[in-house]
Amino acid sequence: MVHALNTGNKGISTQAPPTGNSDVAVVITSFNYARFLGDALGSVARQTVPAAEIIVVDDGSDDDPAAITAAFPAARLIRACHKGISAARNEGLRQATSRYILFLDADDVLQPDAIEAGLDCMAANLGAGFVYGAHRLVDVQLGAAQGPRLKRSGPLAYRELLRDNLVGMHGSVLYDRAKLLSCGGFDTALERSEDYDAYLRMARRFRIACHSHVVADYRQHGSNMSLDTGGMLHWTIRVHDAHRPPESDADTYAAWREGSIFWKNAFANSVWKNRGGEATPRWSQRARMMRSAPRTTLMAGLRQLAVRILPAPVADALRRVRRKSVYPRIGQVDFGDLARIAPVSRGFGYARGTPVDRHYIERFLARHSADISGHVLEVGDDHYSEKFGSDITRQDVLNLAEGYPGTTIVGDLAEAGVLEAESFDCIIITQTLQYIYDLPAGVAQLKQALKPGGVILATAPAITPIDCDDWGENWFWSFTAQSARRLFGDAFGKDNVDVAAHGNAFAATCFLQGIAVEELGPEWLDPDDSAYPVNITIRAIRQQ
Repeated sequence: MVHALNTGNKGISTQAPPTGNSDVAVVITSFNYARFLGDALGSVARQTVPAAEIIVVDDGSDDDPAAITAAFPAARLIRACHKGISAARNEGLRQATSRYILFLDADDVLQPDAIEAGLDCMAANLGAGFVYGAHRLVDVQLGAAQGPRLKRSGPLAYRELLRDNLVGMHGSVLYDRAKLLSCGGFDTALERSEDYDAYLRMARRFRIACHSHVVADYRQHGSNMSLDTGGMLHWTIRVHDAHRPPESDADTYAAWREGSIFWKNAFANSVWKNRGGEATPRWSQRARMMRSAPRTTLMAGLRQLAVRILPAPVADALRRVRRKSVYPRIGQVDFGDLARIAPVSRGFGYARGTPVDRHYIERFLARHSADISGHVLEVGDDHYSEKFGSDITRQDVLNLAEGYPGTTIVGDLAEAGVLEAESFDCIIITQTLQYIYDLPAGVAQLKQALKPGGVILATAPAITPIDCDDWGENWFWSFTAQSARRLFGDAFGKDNVDVAAHGNAFAATCFLQGIAVEELGPEWLDPDDSAYPVNITIRAIRQQ
């Protein structure tokens, strides 16, 4: 295809967009939609993060968009001859100067935080070509909302887009303007599906990302282009065919083949549904679809008929056959809010609540609370001693340096003489072993500090974020159950050590993202899978 714009790769910035910055242009294209234009402009004016530019492109309308635009002083109107939606958007793309750009059709509206949510997603996904959010379907009065609707993208976005147009509504997209320009803007040879074509071209060169905020409402008013099912299939297939990969690229070609089948089925199913309000009568649409995809359209009609006339249990069984399997196929994983480079929250999840590793640490200490008695030493502070201990006759707190409240002993665990020999009935050392470079020496010092019969309750990180702040310079290790068992077994004797790994793939993913325990629930965290440990727990006894 020949594209309308071609500026090469110059001017593409990879710097992080500052959250809350209004460096965004909103381009509203209108062709005989002046009756809706005020709603669109009003929705832009109400943004929590204001647009730096509001550009209305009149694509040769017969009505009067100028009178509507004049009521919004921040907006400027560009008049153009009628050349179609792609040319109108390209004109707005040329005129804009902001770093980011959002295109809104005049009959649709934005949610108040649309720009803010888009910028936040951009900030979390540096280098993305575009990001998009969820949208809703609304009626002509902008009521009776249906949704939200969102098909999420993952790391293999280009292949995913070959299977299906994930975006759904163009107004939900925030582009990096320079990257869109470098890909040629919108293809003026396409009467429809020009946005799908742009997504594919951009996803082939740049990462894309999505977020779950509802950012736009898609108004259904009876004359939407999308209601012309036959026309939409024609232009969508034309775009899709233009992106056909060579068969030598087996995985991409397989995705493209799936998309070819999907699009015919999707439009064939759509044309048999009674959506009401179509500009073109449904039987005319069906006839056009029969000419474009006769077998697919006929089978879709028969399925719709079967579901309506068959007994309910049989119809439900047919629906179940068409549902996805429990384990998604390659390219079908829904990455959701985790399709991001930056984590949901840094600092282990404290900003959102209780970090996931603390779920396992506290469960372990509660299970062995009877050990926390007598003369107790805790590293860092006495929080867990106070929470889980009983009959504590003396409490000590060890820290590497002075200045921490409650500290009674200062020094490096790996150094001889820091802890008095045979002094403690119980030592609690949680999430600290990773900071001891000479681990065998440190464990030996812990052992000699215990009274005969004394107990160490220790926890250590496995799959974990790394502390890059206060203690980042001294974080040396992460652990497995095997390494902990060998380390403590060598010092205490393997029969005196009980080691366990806690966590699973879901828990590990959430911990890496900084998602808190309060957002998850124990039913997702309690099942343990030794292949994906979040936390290692160690109970070691010094024999007589």
